[in-house]
Amino acid sequence: MLRALVLALLIANLGFWAWTQGWLDNVVGVRAGGDREPERLARQVKPDTVRILPPAAASAASAAAAPAPLACLEAGPFTPAEATAAEAALKAALPTLPAGRWTDIPTDKPGSWIVYMGKYATNDNLTKKEDELKRRRVDYTEIRDLPGLAPGLSLGRYDTHAAADAALAAFTQQGIRTAKVVEATAPSVSHVLRVDQADAALAAQIGVLKADAFGKGFAACAGGEAPAR
Repeated sequence: MLRALVLALLIANLGFWAWTQGWLDNVVGVRAGGDREPERLARQVKPDTVRILPPAAASAASAAAAPAPLACLEAGPFTPAEATAAEAALKAALPTLPAGRWTDIPTDKPGSWIVYMGKYATNDNLTKKEDELKRRRVDYTEIRDLPGLAPGLSLGRYDTHAAADAALAAFTQQGIRTAKVVEATAPSVSHVLRVDQADAALAAQIGVLKADAFGKGFAACAGGEAPAR
């Protein structure tokens, strides 16, 4: 019995010694070195060149390594004819710029209509009509900047002809008989010439372009810089 106990203790000691040497890590599932994994240290390449940076320096290094943001530049708005001239000027100024690097962005501008009274031959006639509208407690605006309609009065401006017609009907019920609906501004299309995703070199080239066809020139897009890809 004693011999069996001694033999068991000897085997246990040998097993423990083998485990402390790391020979049984994959057998028992418990590493002798704990979580230190010293073999990783042995696999390091030039560990003496590794430097631990403070947070501020690390952030600065990360920012320096990040790519520069790409810019979005645009010129306009232009009429259709002006947009064609601006594109031609851009091609002439930057002949190596591929055609697909800029975009012509059209925007529809709806017309507007007013309920109009006039045109009055004299200022006295205009004043009499203003006095009448004041007595009826009807709001109005004197027209001076619309060719062909000044001097006259506007009882309201509307985005659609139908809305202006409805307003005219309401004014008629108030006893205003000489008003009518007229077009104040015609529908139109405006164009913006845009170059997006421009790197620093291209943005610098575009930023200094000077030509009457570019109007006020290129500036940052209304939405800011285009995000870098």
